[in-house]
Amino acid sequence: MSKTNTEIKAVQSVELHVIFGSGAVGMAVMRELHKQGKRVRMVNRSGTAALPENVEVVKANAADPASARQACRGATVVYNCVNAPYTDWAEMLPPMQTAILHGTAVAGAKLVVAENLYMYGPVAGSITEGLPFHPTTRKGRVRAKLAEELMAAHRAGIVRATSGRASDFYGPGAGSQGIFGDRIVPPLLAGKRVSVLGKLDVPHSYTYIEDFGRGLVILGTQDKALGRSWHIPNAPTVTTRQMLTVFFEQAGLSPKMDSIPDFVVRMLGLVKPMVREAAEMLYEFNEPFVVDSGKFVRAFGDIATPHHEAIRQTIAWYLECNRCPKR
Repeated sequence: MSKTNTEIKAVQSVELHVIFGSGAVGMAVMRELHKQGKRVRMVNRSGTAALPENVEVVKANAADPASARQACRGATVVYNCVNAPYTDWAEMLPPMQTAILHGTAVAGAKLVVAENLYMYGPVAGSITEGLPFHPTTRKGRVRAKLAEELMAAHRAGIVRATSGRASDFYGPGAGSQGIFGDRIVPPLLAGKRVSVLGKLDVPHSYTYIEDFGRGLVILGTQDKALGRSWHIPNAPTVTTRQMLTVFFEQAGLSPKMDSIPDFVVRMLGLVKPMVREAAEMLYEFNEPFVVDSGKFVRAFGDIATPHHEAIRQTIAWYLECNRCPKR
């Protein structure tokens, strides 16, 4: 027998979805849950965030077991969307995952972890979930270790867990974390030339952040997702030049772009730690980087937004938020 609207609303009001991290990914998850009428609690270090009135926000230290456990109280699903500066991944991410994992376990909730693709290392051919981990970078080794520990905890019965992996993301709210974010869109809309890492004409899969948030929420609702990692669907892979061309077209401008030579990036990395961290990921942008999300599509459907529409929404967000000059 199907549930009535009243019964559905009652179930939704009982569910509590707890999101650790109010950065770009955490906010995308929040928007999807809020759209579905779910109860949402966001967790960050300040206890403040620009949120809808009916979304709770609490202050907690995600790396502290007691603090994380308190933030997880009453949770149905917990989403680990925390991040840290590139330079601090090895020190900050492991204790946060451990504390969030055990807080989720105590609450008896499901755990959904937002991951990227660094753990695979350079790949010849399509990137699938079945590939072994061969990280060649510091950040890749951190991601591999975290992914292995998450699934080990699931197999040991400590927590019911799954993870969703995205490629380099962009979209409304991505800001400085977006691959086509604050460093690209504002100068583009101002009519300036934009410069990117890597080669412009090799294929690269890009993830729309709203699809990332939607995909993580789907994983949290489906028990068959547990114990496995999933690639969140992307629109068909294109080159970086093709992506940027659409950005310019949507802005009504002629394309003006170039790539930053690798040697320049590496030289800057000698004196700028954040640039040095970006330099070790250049392999992703100098060779084809094509993500296969067929496993997710077969299990849950294709949720990918076409790039043209995603880029239109991204530019509209920048203009509406006055992050760029209106033309």
